Amino acid sequence: MNKSLIKFATDFGPLLAFFLIYYKNDKDLISAIPTLIIATLIAICIIYMLEKRIPILPLMGAVLVCLFGGLTIFFDNPIFIYLKPTIINLIFAFTLFFGKIVLNKNFLKKLFESSIKLEEAGWDKLIIRWIGFFIFLAVLNEAVWRTQTEEFWINFKVWGILPITFIFTAFQLPLIQKYKKNEE
Repeated sequence: MNKSLIKFATDFGPLLAFFLIYYKNDKDLISAIPTLIIATLIAICIIYMLEKRIPILPLMGAVLVCLFGGLTIFFDNPIFIYLKPTIINLIFAFTLFFGKIVLNKNFLKKLFESSIKLEEAGWDKLIIRWIGFFIFLAVLNEAVWRTQTEEFWINFKVWGILPITFIFTAFQLPLIQKYKKNEE
């Protein structure tokens, strides 16, 4: 099987499994979460078998899915799973901010410098934009789960966040082109 297809399946398979079980069980969030946790753990195992390591972002995502999903099931309260995207996005924003301001390290550059070659000014602008975007996603998640139905929030989480992220990323391409290092 194609490695990129497997990567896609490990990235989106758990979410799809969750979505299917949620709707199959009459929109019962609590009954769909064990599927999300198990599918996420299976995806992590597949990633490990393929790469002989687990990248930090999928690992952190899996830990948070297990933690917040487990809390949701244990307390029979969906607030924990609602908060997970907010907390993840704030962790990302804080990590990038802390790295840049306190440690004087651009973690975004460390993560992507093998695939994107930018001048320092480009990395500096890009990290500020991503910090802002992660804060925006956290605030947006809070607004949606606090003002909308559970079903709306789940659909937004599945069908809204991903397109918003793709659109934001696409809007970064002019900045990347402007600050791209000339390889000589």
